[in-house]
Amino acid sequence: MSNPRVLLLGGHGKIARLLTPLLLNRSWDVTSVIRNPDHTSDILKLGQGKKGKVEVLVSSLDDVKSVDDAKAIVDRAKPDYVVWAAVLLISHIGSRRKQPPWLSADTWARFEHINQDVLPDYYQAKLAADEYFTVMARRRAAMDDEAEARGGAAGEGEGEGPRKRFQAILLRPGPLMDAPATWKVELGKTKEVVLEGGVPANVSREDVAIVADRLLARDDTRGWLDLLGGDDEIEEAVERAVRDRVDAVEGEDVDKMCEGITL
Repeated sequence: MSNPRVLLLGGHGKIARLLTPLLLNRSWDVTSVIRNPDHTSDILKLGQGKKGKVEVLVSSLDDVKSVDDAKAIVDRAKPDYVVWAAVLLISHIGSRRKQPPWLSADTWARFEHINQDVLPDYYQAKLAADEYFTVMARRRAAMDDEAEARGGAAGEGEGEGPRKRFQAILLRPGPLMDAPATWKVELGKTKEVVLEGGVPANVSREDVAIVADRLLARDDTRGWLDLLGGDDEIEEAVERAVRDRVDAVEGEDVDKMCEGITL
């Protein structure tokens, strides 16, 4: 049986470089897409002594202008998983249109100030990506439902076993820091970005990478998952989010998204 393959977009980013060795240690193979060929050696070093293999694909995502351009990258990597870790379109915890029921008015006001007054273009780009992703995920889920109704788990090809359902995971971290991993987070529907006493609930990039690795390793993780520093052990936080079917898209108008976005 061949190793699972991951297409990692934005492979030289800080979180991507922390995530790569975690995936390789699962005996997964990683195709890391980078823009600058000078970074090739940095990526290849991440594979030293690991169970999986890493290869580098030099390609600028700025040059992807069409479906065919994107398909060429996917066809070359032949991935089982695609991980987007390329700067601007990584989601963040405040990327939403409406105040969700679990957020305080003060926290929502902070998000609104950042989204509307500080980084409005950044916010609009993230929101557009999140909503497109959400609509795509819903349509793929509907396709899997139809395939299962015809017989087989998410459909079966001739001579093939059942295929897994499509997984769409949107990990949405809060303010990032470069401190070592704490292995403790708040995951799912996070309540406060600033804790009592004015202490920020920043999350380390290493913790983000570890959470991403744990989510990818399961076949039952889906939806929007907000992420902050917290008190829950990562393994417990992931297990709880799955068990309780947590999806932080709650409060957003997904039906309206589907009406307004054409795939």
